[in-house]
Amino acid sequence: MKAKKQKSYALEVTLVVLVLVLAFVMQNVIKYANPPEVSKIPKGDKTALEGALAEDEIDVSEEKQGDTLPQVYNKHLTDLASAPDWKQLDAYQYTISREDFERELEEVYTINGKWKDWITTTDESAMIRMSAADGARLYELFFATEAKQERPLKFWRNRDELIVKDPGKPLLGLKIVIDPGHIGGKYAAIEEREFNHKDAPPVKEGNLTLKVAKLLAKQLETLGAEVTLTREYQAPVNRKRPSDYHKYAYSKMSKGGLWATPVAITRASEKLFYRAGEIRERAKHVNNEYRPDLVLCLHFNAGGKTEELYQEEHFHMILNGAYMDGEVAKDDQRFTMLQRVLQRIHPEEARLSAYAAVAFTAHTGLKPYQYDPDSNRALNVDKNPYLWARNLAANRSYLCPVVFYEPYLMNGADSHARIIQGDYEGLRYSNGMLRPSIFREYVNAVTEGLVSYYSNRK
Repeated sequence: MKAKKQKSYALEVTLVVLVLVLAFVMQNVIKYANPPEVSKIPKGDKTALEGALAEDEIDVSEEKQGDTLPQVYNKHLTDLASAPDWKQLDAYQYTISREDFERELEEVYTINGKWKDWITTTDESAMIRMSAADGARLYELFFATEAKQERPLKFWRNRDELIVKDPGKPLLGLKIVIDPGHIGGKYAAIEEREFNHKDAPPVKEGNLTLKVAKLLAKQLETLGAEVTLTREYQAPVNRKRPSDYHKYAYSKMSKGGLWATPVAITRASEKLFYRAGEIRERAKHVNNEYRPDLVLCLHFNAGGKTEELYQEEHFHMILNGAYMDGEVAKDDQRFTMLQRVLQRIHPEEARLSAYAAVAFTAHTGLKPYQYDPDSNRALNVDKNPYLWARNLAANRSYLCPVVFYEPYLMNGADSHARIIQGDYEGLRYSNGMLRPSIFREYVNAVTEGLVSYYSNRK
Protein backbone atom coordinates (compact mmCIF):
# COMPACT_ATOMS: atom_id res chain seq x y z
CA MET A 1 0.00 0.00 0.00
CA LYS A 2 2.81 2.32 0.84
CA ALA A 3 4.29 1.95 -2.64
CA LYS A 4 0.91 2.69 -4.23
CA LYS A 5 0.42 5.75 -2.04
CA GLN A 6 3.84 7.08 -2.90
CA LYS A 7 3.16 6.50 -6.60
CA SER A 8 -0.19 8.29 -6.35
CA TYR A 9 1.37 11.18 -4.45
CA ALA A 10 4.09 11.56 -7.08
CA LEU A 11 1.45 11.61 -9.82
CA GLU A 12 -0.50 14.33 -8.01
CA VAL A 13 2.62 16.50 -7.63
CA THR A 14 3.40 16.06 -11.30
CA LEU A 15 -0.13 17.11 -12.28
CA VAL A 16 0.03 20.17 -10.01
CA VAL A 17 3.33 21.25 -11.56
CA LEU A 18 1.89 20.81 -15.07
CA VAL A 19 -1.15 22.92 -14.16
CA LEU A 20 1.06 25.66 -12.75
CA VAL A 21 3.24 25.65 -15.88
CA LEU A 22 0.18 25.81 -18.13
CA ALA A 23 -1.27 28.66 -16.04
CA PHE A 24 1.98 30.62 -16.32
CA VAL A 25 2.10 30.11 -20.09
CA MET A 26 -1.54 31.17 -20.55
CA GLN A 27 -1.02 34.25 -18.36
CA ASN A 28 1.83 35.45 -20.62
CA VAL A 29 -0.15 34.68 -23.77
CA ILE A 30 -3.04 36.81 -22.49
CA LYS A 31 -0.66 39.54 -21.31
CA TYR A 32 1.00 40.04 -24.69
CA ALA A 33 -2.14 39.50 -26.73
CA ASN A 34 -3.94 42.26 -24.78
CA PRO A 35 -1.40 44.80 -23.52
CA PRO A 36 -2.59 47.02 -20.66
CA GLU A 37 -4.06 50.40 -21.55
CA VAL A 38 -2.03 53.50 -20.74
CA SER A 39 -4.30 56.25 -19.50
CA LYS A 40 -1.99 59.19 -20.14
CA ILE A 41 0.03 59.07 -23.34
CA PRO A 42 1.94 62.33 -24.02
CA LYS A 43 0.68 64.03 -27.18
CA GLY A 44 1.96 67.06 -29.05
CA ASP A 45 -1.02 69.43 -28.80
CA LYS A 46 -0.38 72.16 -31.36
CA THR A 47 -2.61 74.73 -29.67
CA ALA A 48 -2.34 73.89 -25.98
CA LEU A 49 -1.04 76.64 -23.73
CA GLU A 50 -1.11 75.89 -20.03
CA GLY A 51 1.05 78.43 -18.23
CA ALA A 52 3.13 81.48 -18.94
CA LEU A 53 6.37 79.71 -18.21
CA ALA A 54 5.29 76.08 -18.56
CA GLU A 55 7.73 73.68 -20.17
CA ASP A 56 6.67 71.07 -22.71
CA GLU A 57 9.79 69.03 -23.28
CA ILE A 58 10.51 65.80 -25.11
CA ASP A 59 13.83 64.10 -25.57
CA VAL A 60 14.64 62.97 -29.08
CA SER A 61 18.35 62.41 -28.47
CA GLU A 62 18.07 58.62 -28.58
CA GLU A 63 17.38 58.69 -32.31
CA LYS A 64 20.12 60.57 -34.14
CA GLN A 65 20.12 61.64 -37.77
CA GLY A 66 22.09 59.81 -40.37
CA ASP A 67 23.50 63.02 -41.83
CA THR A 68 27.28 63.11 -41.77
CA LEU A 69 28.71 66.12 -40.01
CA PRO A 70 31.81 67.76 -41.45
CA GLN A 71 34.81 67.02 -39.27
CA VAL A 72 37.29 69.53 -40.69
CA TYR A 73 36.94 73.31 -40.56
CA ASN A 74 37.20 75.21 -43.87
CA LYS A 75 37.86 78.93 -43.48
CA HIS A 76 36.13 79.65 -46.79
CA LEU A 77 32.81 78.18 -45.61
CA THR A 78 30.41 79.04 -42.81
CA ASP A 79 30.43 76.60 -39.90
CA LEU A 80 29.10 73.16 -40.94
CA ALA A 81 28.36 74.33 -44.50
CA SER A 82 29.07 72.35 -47.65
CA ALA A 83 30.59 73.77 -50.81
CA PRO A 84 27.75 75.19 -52.94
CA ASP A 85 26.68 73.68 -56.23
CA TRP A 86 26.95 76.70 -58.54
CA LYS A 87 25.16 74.86 -61.35
CA GLN A 88 21.95 75.51 -59.43
CA LEU A 89 22.18 79.10 -60.65
CA ASP A 90 21.65 77.86 -64.21
CA ALA A 91 17.91 78.09 -63.50
CA TYR A 92 18.27 81.89 -63.10
CA GLN A 93 19.89 82.73 -66.41
CA TYR A 94 18.18 85.74 -68.07
CA THR A 95 15.82 86.27 -65.11
CA ILE A 96 17.01 89.62 -63.72
CA SER A 97 18.13 92.90 -65.26
CA ARG A 98 21.54 94.33 -64.59
CA GLU A 99 19.91 97.36 -62.94
CA ASP A 100 17.91 95.29 -60.43
CA PHE A 101 20.84 92.96 -59.79
CA GLU A 102 23.27 95.75 -58.97
CA ARG A 103 20.75 97.80 -56.98
CA GLU A 104 19.94 94.99 -54.55
CA LEU A 105 23.61 94.11 -54.04
CA GLU A 106 24.50 97.78 -53.51
CA GLU A 107 21.56 98.98 -51.42
CA VAL A 108 20.45 95.88 -49.50
CA TYR A 109 22.88 92.99 -49.39
CA THR A 110 26.31 94.54 -48.89
CA ILE A 111 27.83 97.64 -47.30
CA ASN A 112 30.20 100.03 -49.06
CA GLY A 113 30.03 98.14 -52.36
CA LYS A 114 31.92 95.10 -51.10
CA TRP A 115 30.11 92.86 -53.56
CA LYS A 116 32.39 94.26 -56.26
CA ASP A 117 35.33 92.37 -54.73
CA TRP A 118 33.60 89.15 -55.83
CA ILE A 119 31.39 90.06 -58.78
CA THR A 120 32.15 91.98 -61.98
CA THR A 121 29.31 93.12 -64.22
CA THR A 122 28.93 94.16 -67.84
CA ASP A 123 25.78 95.00 -69.79
CA GLU A 124 25.40 91.34 -70.73
CA SER A 125 26.41 89.36 -67.65
CA ALA A 126 27.95 89.08 -64.20
CA MET A 127 31.17 87.17 -63.59
CA ILE A 128 31.03 85.67 -60.11
CA ARG A 129 33.94 84.20 -58.15
CA MET A 130 32.85 80.74 -57.07
CA SER A 131 35.79 80.01 -54.79
CA ALA A 132 37.68 82.20 -52.37
CA ALA A 133 40.56 79.72 -52.59
CA ASP A 134 40.72 79.76 -56.40
CA GLY A 135 40.18 83.10 -58.11
CA ALA A 136 40.19 81.47 -61.55
CA ARG A 137 36.90 79.64 -60.93
CA LEU A 138 34.17 81.90 -62.31
CA TYR A 139 30.45 81.56 -62.95
CA GLU A 140 28.81 83.68 -65.66
CA LEU A 141 25.24 84.82 -65.06
CA PHE A 142 23.48 86.42 -68.03
CA PHE A 143 21.10 89.33 -67.45
CA ALA A 144 17.56 89.58 -68.76
CA THR A 145 17.02 91.69 -71.85
CA GLU A 146 13.99 92.89 -73.79
CA ALA A 147 14.58 90.05 -76.21
CA LYS A 148 15.03 87.35 -73.60
CA GLN A 149 13.61 87.27 -70.08
CA GLU A 150 12.84 84.10 -68.11
CA ARG A 151 10.88 83.54 -64.89
CA PRO A 152 13.03 82.75 -61.84
CA LEU A 153 12.71 79.33 -60.21
CA LYS A 154 11.20 79.45 -56.69
CA PHE A 155 8.76 77.49 -54.54
CA TRP A 156 7.13 80.46 -52.78
CA ARG A 157 4.41 82.76 -54.12
CA ASN A 158 4.18 86.50 -53.65
CA ARG A 159 0.93 88.21 -52.69
CA ASP A 160 -0.32 88.77 -56.24
CA GLU A 161 0.37 85.16 -57.27
CA LEU A 162 -2.19 83.90 -54.74
CA ILE A 163 -5.74 83.52 -56.06
CA VAL A 164 -8.49 85.05 -53.90
CA LYS A 165 -11.17 82.38 -53.41
CA ASP A 166 -12.99 83.52 -50.26
CA PRO A 167 -12.97 87.17 -49.12
CA GLY A 168 -14.06 85.98 -45.68
CA LYS A 169 -10.75 84.12 -45.30
CA PRO A 170 -8.06 86.60 -46.36
CA LEU A 171 -5.23 84.10 -45.80
CA LEU A 172 -6.84 81.23 -47.70
CA GLY A 173 -4.25 79.29 -49.69
CA LEU A 174 -1.28 80.94 -47.97
CA LYS A 175 1.39 78.48 -46.77
CA ILE A 176 3.08 79.76 -43.61
CA VAL A 177 5.84 78.29 -41.49
CA ILE A 178 6.14 79.69 -37.98
CA ASP A 179 9.64 79.47 -36.55
CA PRO A 180 9.61 79.92 -32.75
CA GLY A 181 13.07 81.35 -32.17
CA HIS A 182 15.62 79.39 -30.10
CA ILE A 183 14.90 76.16 -28.19
CA GLY A 184 14.14 76.99 -24.57
CA GLY A 185 13.59 74.46 -21.81
CA LYS A 186 16.76 72.90 -20.47
CA TYR A 187 18.68 74.30 -23.45
CA ALA A 188 17.97 77.96 -22.63
CA ALA A 189 21.06 78.30 -20.44
CA ILE A 190 23.58 77.16 -23.07
CA GLU A 191 21.73 79.29 -25.65
CA GLU A 192 22.21 82.29 -23.35
CA ARG A 193 18.51 83.02 -23.78
CA GLU A 194 17.46 82.79 -20.14
CA PHE A 195 16.88 85.82 -17.92
CA ASN A 196 16.67 85.67 -14.13
CA HIS A 197 15.52 88.57 -11.98
CA LYS A 198 15.44 88.36 -8.19
CA ASP A 199 12.91 85.79 -7.00
CA ALA A 200 10.86 85.71 -10.22
CA PRO A 201 10.75 82.50 -12.28
CA PRO A 202 13.39 82.36 -15.04
CA VAL A 203 12.28 83.77 -18.38
CA LYS A 204 13.37 81.63 -21.35
CA GLU A 205 13.02 83.05 -24.84
CA GLY A 206 12.46 79.68 -26.50
CA ASN A 207 9.54 78.99 -24.15
CA LEU A 208 7.92 82.35 -24.85
CA THR A 209 8.21 82.14 -28.64
CA LEU A 210 6.68 78.66 -28.68
CA LYS A 211 3.68 79.84 -26.67
CA VAL A 212 3.11 82.66 -29.12
CA ALA A 213 3.59 80.29 -32.07
CA LYS A 214 0.95 77.82 -30.88
CA LEU A 215 -1.64 80.54 -30.32
CA LEU A 216 -0.76 82.20 -33.60
CA ALA A 217 -1.03 78.96 -35.59
CA LYS A 218 -4.59 78.42 -34.39
CA GLN A 219 -5.62 81.96 -35.26
CA LEU A 220 -4.04 81.95 -38.72
CA GLU A 221 -5.64 78.61 -39.55
CA THR A 222 -9.10 80.03 -38.84
CA LEU A 223 -8.32 82.67 -41.49
CA GLY A 224 -7.54 80.02 -44.09
CA ALA A 225 -3.76 79.72 -43.87
CA GLU A 226 -1.94 76.39 -43.99
CA VAL A 227 0.40 76.57 -40.99
CA THR A 228 3.40 74.47 -39.95
CA LEU A 229 5.67 74.99 -36.94
CA THR A 230 9.38 74.27 -37.16
CA ARG A 231 9.14 72.90 -33.62
CA GLU A 232 6.31 72.09 -31.22
CA TYR A 233 8.28 71.33 -28.05
CA GLN A 234 10.98 72.82 -25.83
CA ALA A 235 13.42 70.58 -27.65
CA PRO A 236 15.71 70.98 -30.66
CA VAL A 237 14.73 69.91 -34.15
CA ASN A 238 18.36 68.90 -34.59
CA ARG A 239 18.87 65.34 -33.32
CA LYS A 240 22.59 65.83 -32.96
CA ARG A 241 23.92 66.96 -29.58
CA PRO A 242 26.89 69.17 -28.58
CA SER A 243 29.23 66.20 -28.18
CA ASP A 244 28.72 65.35 -31.86
CA TYR A 245 30.49 68.59 -32.79
CA HIS A 246 33.68 68.08 -30.76
CA LYS A 247 35.86 67.05 -33.72
CA TYR A 248 34.78 70.00 -35.84
CA ALA A 249 35.24 72.39 -32.91
CA TYR A 250 38.74 71.04 -32.29
CA SER A 251 39.60 71.43 -35.99
CA LYS A 252 38.37 75.02 -36.06
CA MET A 253 40.20 76.03 -32.91
CA SER A 254 43.42 74.33 -33.96
CA LYS A 255 43.43 75.97 -37.40
CA GLY A 256 42.66 79.31 -35.77
CA GLY A 257 45.63 79.02 -33.44
CA LEU A 258 43.41 78.81 -30.35
CA TRP A 259 44.18 76.74 -27.30
CA ALA A 260 41.77 73.81 -27.60
CA THR A 261 41.21 72.96 -23.95
CA PRO A 262 38.41 70.53 -23.04
CA VAL A 263 36.37 73.40 -21.58
CA ALA A 264 36.86 75.54 -24.71
CA ILE A 265 35.93 72.65 -27.01
CA THR A 266 32.79 71.95 -24.99
CA ARG A 267 31.66 75.58 -25.20
CA ALA A 268 32.47 75.81 -28.92
CA SER A 269 30.53 72.58 -29.53
CA GLU A 270 27.51 73.98 -27.73
CA LYS A 271 27.50 77.04 -29.97
CA LEU A 272 27.81 74.89 -33.07
CA PHE A 273 24.88 72.81 -31.84
CA TYR A 274 22.36 75.60 -31.22
CA ARG A 275 23.60 78.32 -33.60
CA ALA A 276 24.59 76.35 -36.69
CA GLY A 277 23.27 72.80 -36.41
CA GLU A 278 19.79 73.70 -35.16
CA ILE A 279 19.10 76.39 -37.75
CA ARG A 280 20.49 74.25 -40.58
CA GLU A 281 18.14 71.43 -39.61
CA ARG A 282 15.13 73.74 -39.53
CA ALA A 283 16.11 75.24 -42.89
CA LYS A 284 16.41 71.78 -44.42
CA HIS A 285 12.77 71.06 -43.52
CA VAL A 286 11.56 74.51 -44.60
CA ASN A 287 13.27 74.48 -48.00
CA ASN A 288 12.86 70.81 -48.90
CA GLU A 289 9.62 69.70 -47.24
CA TYR A 290 7.37 72.56 -46.11
CA ARG A 291 8.19 74.96 -48.99
CA PRO A 292 6.06 77.84 -47.66
CA ASP A 293 5.19 81.24 -49.08
CA LEU A 294 6.74 82.90 -46.04
CA VAL A 295 8.36 82.16 -42.69
CA LEU A 296 7.44 84.04 -39.51
CA CYS A 297 10.46 84.13 -37.18
CA LEU A 298 9.26 84.93 -33.67
CA HIS A 299 11.61 86.36 -31.05
CA PHE A 300 11.67 88.37 -27.82
CA ASN A 301 14.46 90.89 -27.50
CA ALA A 302 16.60 91.62 -24.43
CA GLY A 303 18.89 94.40 -23.33
CA GLY A 304 22.50 93.98 -22.24
CA LYS A 305 23.37 92.00 -19.15
CA THR A 306 22.23 93.94 -16.10
CA GLU A 307 20.56 93.20 -12.79
CA GLU A 308 18.20 96.13 -13.22
CA LEU A 309 15.19 96.12 -15.53
CA TYR A 310 15.16 98.51 -18.48
CA GLN A 311 12.51 101.22 -18.44
CA GLU A 312 12.59 101.97 -22.18
CA GLU A 313 11.63 99.17 -24.58
CA HIS A 314 11.62 98.96 -28.36
CA PHE A 315 10.83 96.91 -31.45
CA HIS A 316 12.29 96.31 -34.90
CA MET A 317 12.12 93.83 -37.75
CA ILE A 318 15.15 92.22 -39.38
CA LEU A 319 15.35 91.53 -43.11
CA ASN A 320 18.18 89.61 -44.71
CA GLY A 321 20.96 91.86 -45.98
CA ALA A 322 23.98 93.92 -44.92
CA TYR A 323 26.45 91.05 -45.41
CA MET A 324 29.73 92.00 -43.78
CA ASP A 325 33.01 91.70 -45.69
CA GLY A 326 33.92 88.37 -44.11
CA GLU A 327 30.45 86.98 -44.80
CA VAL A 328 30.50 87.82 -48.52
CA ALA A 329 33.89 86.11 -48.61
CA LYS A 330 32.34 82.79 -47.50
CA ASP A 331 31.55 80.76 -50.62
CA ASP A 332 28.26 79.38 -49.28
CA GLN A 333 26.97 82.74 -48.02
CA ARG A 334 27.85 84.47 -51.29
CA PHE A 335 25.95 81.73 -53.12
CA THR A 336 22.87 82.03 -50.86
CA MET A 337 22.94 85.82 -51.16
CA LEU A 338 22.74 85.46 -54.94
CA GLN A 339 19.88 82.96 -54.67
CA ARG A 340 17.92 85.52 -52.66
CA VAL A 341 18.71 88.30 -55.15
CA LEU A 342 17.71 86.16 -58.13
CA GLN A 343 14.47 84.98 -56.53
CA ARG A 344 13.57 88.62 -55.79
CA ILE A 345 12.91 87.78 -52.16
CA HIS A 346 13.78 91.20 -50.75
CA PRO A 347 11.01 93.26 -52.43
CA GLU A 348 8.32 90.92 -51.08
CA GLU A 349 10.04 90.70 -47.70
CA ALA A 350 10.23 94.49 -47.43
CA ARG A 351 6.57 95.05 -48.34
CA LEU A 352 5.41 92.35 -45.91
CA SER A 353 7.59 93.67 -43.09
CA ALA A 354 6.37 97.24 -43.58
CA TYR A 355 2.74 96.14 -43.09
CA ALA A 356 3.77 93.97 -40.16
CA ALA A 357 5.56 96.86 -38.44
CA VAL A 358 2.55 99.18 -38.75
CA ALA A 359 0.25 96.61 -37.13
CA PHE A 360 2.71 95.68 -34.42
CA THR A 361 3.35 99.25 -33.29
CA ALA A 362 -0.39 100.00 -33.35
CA HIS A 363 -0.95 97.18 -30.85
CA THR A 364 2.11 97.71 -28.66
CA GLY A 365 3.14 101.37 -28.96
CA LEU A 366 6.78 100.27 -28.93
CA LYS A 367 9.34 102.73 -30.22
CA PRO A 368 11.76 101.76 -33.02
CA TYR A 369 15.18 100.40 -32.15
CA GLN A 370 17.97 102.43 -33.72
CA TYR A 371 21.24 100.93 -34.94
CA ASP A 372 24.34 103.05 -35.25
CA PRO A 373 24.08 104.85 -38.63
CA ASP A 374 27.71 103.88 -39.29
CA SER A 375 27.20 100.23 -38.33
CA ASN A 376 29.03 97.70 -40.48
CA ARG A 377 26.41 95.02 -39.77
CA ALA A 378 23.06 96.74 -40.38
CA LEU A 379 21.37 98.84 -43.06
CA ASN A 380 18.11 100.72 -42.77
CA VAL A 381 15.44 99.58 -45.24
CA ASP A 382 13.34 102.11 -47.20
CA LYS A 383 13.90 104.78 -44.53
CA ASN A 384 11.45 102.90 -42.30
CA PRO A 385 12.69 103.28 -38.68
CA TYR A 386 11.43 99.79 -37.80
CA LEU A 387 13.03 97.88 -40.70
CA TRP A 388 16.70 96.90 -40.67
CA ALA A 389 18.70 94.59 -42.90
CA ARG A 390 21.06 92.19 -41.13
CA ASN A 391 22.56 88.88 -42.15
CA LEU A 392 21.35 86.31 -39.63
CA ALA A 393 21.49 82.54 -40.11
CA ALA A 394 17.70 82.17 -39.91
CA ASN A 395 16.68 84.92 -42.30
CA ARG A 396 19.41 83.85 -44.74
CA SER A 397 18.84 80.10 -44.66
CA TYR A 398 15.11 80.10 -45.44
CA LEU A 399 14.81 80.58 -49.21
CA CYS A 400 11.57 82.55 -49.15
CA PRO A 401 10.40 85.84 -47.62
CA VAL A 402 11.10 85.92 -43.87
CA VAL A 403 9.22 88.22 -41.50
CA PHE A 404 11.51 88.44 -38.49
CA TYR A 405 10.03 89.97 -35.31
CA GLU A 406 12.27 91.36 -32.56
CA PRO A 407 9.88 93.02 -30.04
CA TYR A 408 9.75 93.82 -26.30
CA LEU A 409 12.57 93.29 -23.81
CA MET A 410 12.51 90.20 -21.65
CA ASN A 411 14.44 92.28 -19.11
CA GLY A 412 12.30 95.37 -19.62
CA ALA A 413 10.25 96.47 -16.61
CA ASP A 414 6.91 96.43 -18.43
CA SER A 415 7.38 93.27 -20.51
CA HIS A 416 8.96 91.27 -17.68
CA ALA A 417 5.97 91.94 -15.44
CA ARG A 418 3.57 90.93 -18.21
CA ILE A 419 5.52 87.75 -18.98
CA ILE A 420 5.45 86.70 -15.33
CA GLN A 421 1.73 87.49 -15.23
CA GLY A 422 1.24 84.73 -17.80
CA ASP A 423 -1.32 84.12 -20.51
CA TYR A 424 -5.04 84.83 -20.09
CA GLU A 425 -8.12 85.59 -22.15
CA GLY A 426 -9.65 89.04 -22.30
CA LEU A 427 -8.16 92.03 -20.47
CA ARG A 428 -6.52 92.42 -17.08
CA TYR A 429 -4.81 95.24 -15.29
CA SER A 430 -1.10 95.26 -16.01
CA ASN A 431 1.07 98.15 -14.85
CA GLY A 432 -2.01 100.30 -14.33
CA MET A 433 -3.74 99.59 -17.66
CA LEU A 434 -6.31 97.11 -18.95
CA ARG A 435 -4.39 94.98 -21.44
CA PRO A 436 -4.40 91.56 -23.11
CA SER A 437 -1.70 89.09 -22.17
CA ILE A 438 1.62 89.87 -23.82
CA PHE A 439 1.35 86.60 -25.75
CA ARG A 440 -2.05 87.42 -27.25
CA GLU A 441 -1.01 90.97 -27.98
CA TYR A 442 1.89 89.54 -29.98
CA VAL A 443 -0.45 87.14 -31.81
CA ASN A 444 -3.03 89.79 -32.65
CA ALA A 445 -0.37 92.20 -33.92
CA VAL A 446 1.15 89.58 -36.24
CA THR A 447 -2.26 88.48 -37.48
CA GLU A 448 -3.44 92.00 -38.25
CA GLY A 449 -0.28 92.75 -40.25
CA LEU A 450 -0.73 89.64 -42.40
CA VAL A 451 -4.45 90.23 -42.96
CA SER A 452 -3.81 93.85 -43.91
CA TYR A 453 -1.13 92.87 -46.42
CA TYR A 454 -2.85 89.91 -48.08
CA SER A 455 -6.25 91.61 -48.20
CA ASN A 456 -4.74 93.98 -50.76
CA ARG A 457 -3.74 91.27 -53.24
CA LYS A 458 -5.05 91.54 -56.76
